[in-house]
Amino acid sequence: MDFGLTEEQELLSKTARDFLTDNCPKSFVRQMEVDEKGYSPQLWKRMAELGWTGLLLPEEYGGTGGNWLDLIILLEEMGRALLPGPFVPTTVYVSPAILCYGTEEQKSGFLPGIASGKLVMTLALTEPSARYDETGIEVQARQEDGDWVIQGVKLFVPDAHVADWVICVARASEGVTLFLVDAKNPGVNCTVLDTIASDKQCEVLLNQVRVPHRNILGEVGKGWEIVERIKEWGALAQCALISGIVQQVLELTVSYAKERVQFDRPIGSFQAIGHKCANMAMDVEGVKYLTYQAAWRLSQGLPATVEVVMAKAWASQAVERVCLEGFWVHGGVGIAQDHDLPLYARRAKVAQFTLGDSYFHREIVSQQMGL
Repeated sequence: MDFGLTEEQELLSKTARDFLTDNCPKSFVRQMEVDEKGYSPQLWKRMAELGWTGLLLPEEYGGTGGNWLDLIILLEEMGRALLPGPFVPTTVYVSPAILCYGTEEQKSGFLPGIASGKLVMTLALTEPSARYDETGIEVQARQEDGDWVIQGVKLFVPDAHVADWVICVARASEGVTLFLVDAKNPGVNCTVLDTIASDKQCEVLLNQVRVPHRNILGEVGKGWEIVERIKEWGALAQCALISGIVQQVLELTVSYAKERVQFDRPIGSFQAIGHKCANMAMDVEGVKYLTYQAAWRLSQGLPATVEVVMAKAWASQAVERVCLEGFWVHGGVGIAQDHDLPLYARRAKVAQFTLGDSYFHREIVSQQMGL
């Protein structure tokens, strides 16, 4: 089998790495952790000019007509650089959902803005129940004078504080329904939460938020079908970020093992250290293989549910193992807060649990096997 990238994909990977090396050093990542917005609008604009925000969108909506494999290649480089900001919520959770399920009015109204970098959007899915299944949706939506009124609380909504619009998953009497909500609506109140990665996840309070009927995404009562697709796309995106993270942690660790000398030899020459690095390398390749396999199937329009959940189940545990092995090899220097390793480990922990941990996805794999 040929696992090589096309010329265009090689160029995309190199361009992304060069751009992020120049524009997203670790000093910038740390700066964005304490920044009120958590991302740079100027950098966001430059990424849009490169076509990144419209990578999955067709040219008629201002996109570049790329596929999922292209996006995964880009996200892998973003994971390696720890790029902060609302890229995944906007381009993975929202734009393909509108493209696949939106009305023509919704597509023409939102997608060109996403592609040009003028719109930041996110998904409000999880609630205090912390469940990723349909029973976890308790935010209520009721009809009133032809509009819809939404009431409830959403938790861990990524970048909601800077979003222009939010896809809110709510429960109507007919069933789960998706609503395109103006984030500037006076009934929408966002609070940035303290998280291990300082990655700007928010609590969103929706107090009698009125939404016109035309802002329903898909059909009333059939929103969970769309959520399942978004979860699949989002889980794959997290795998790609994890792939970039573990590659960089491995490189940091191997470099340190070659440079650190004990008993007149590099510590990497000792079997205990060498085998730790070998274990890390095997986990890194496993994450990359499963992620690319799932992305290829999505790019070919093939069913990829099993491949995605297998990738996320493996990646969620592999990233934990790789980071722990990295700390073990580095020793005390690796836990210093000015070292890059803790920065990667904190971001890894978020990706590990976002849209389900390994146990959650293993359960889906077993169900797909008829167990």
